[in-house]
Amino acid sequence: MEEDGRRTLVMGAVALLVIVVLIGGFLIWRHDPKAELTVKSIPNDLTLTLNGAPIAASGTIEVRPGTYQLLAKRDGFQSYEQTLTVRGTDPVSVEVYLYANGPVGVEWGKNNPEQEREAEAAAGRRYDEIQARLAAKYPILAQLPYIGPDFKATYQNSKSDPTNPEAISVKILVYGPSGKKEALEWITGNGWDPASLDLIYTTG
Repeated sequence: MEEDGRRTLVMGAVALLVIVVLIGGFLIWRHDPKAELTVKSIPNDLTLTLNGAPIAASGTIEVRPGTYQLLAKRDGFQSYEQTLTVRGTDPVSVEVYLYANGPVGVEWGKNNPEQEREAEAAAGRRYDEIQARLAAKYPILAQLPYIGPDFKATYQNSKSDPTNPEAISVKILVYGPSGKKEALEWITGNGWDPASLDLIYTTG
């Protein structure tokens, strides 16, 4: 009888422990929101890391809210790095396309024509998107190149932010004594703020 009592006590303790673990797990899960991160990569055999930890080149994983660094590498291709921000449980989708920068990458493209075409199409879409954002951010682009009496205005990749594909510098080639003054008058006369532009002056 005493043994039955001990068995009942042990079983009760085990049942209580299971309930505590389940409740604790539920509370942790409820206060630990995660979002789905879906990645699609070309080449599909590249090496992909998220904050330094390897993940599948293509697929879906769960991540907590926060900021992440995505890094893609493969022999024969230009590496790609992107900062991701995950907010709450909102799903995040990322497309990673590496572009060949050597014989190994060119050969891979020949052997994988479908993926190569998809990467080229993505490059075209990305270029169009960047150009649209640049045009919205820099209205002056609609007037460039512009030739004034003593200056010529063009643009180039940003000198102050060279790694940002969505930043530019306005290059003013001054070839007359009043070139700089005329350039500033042309800028302000069109309603643009010189202080908001990354201006580069050269002479020639």
